[in-house]
Amino acid sequence: MSVRGVKYQDLSQRLAAIGIEQSADNLRNKVNKGIMGADLLLQILLVLKARPIDASVLEEILTDLNAY
Repeated sequence: MSVRGVKYQDLSQRLAAIGIEQSADNLRNKVNKGIMGADLLLQILLVLKARPIDASVLEEILTDLNAY
């Protein structure tokens, strides 16, 4: 979101445009608490027009996360 300059309110509006109703506060809470479902994550990636990630990059990210 920060790379794209998207705030939670903007994200909420983009999700609403594809039929997903999530308030900005609800999205903020889910992100901060780490309780977002895979379906919502994929919908967010869609509306943010995220670039594809290949398996090697994903493995690197997961390795970095497990280091903490």
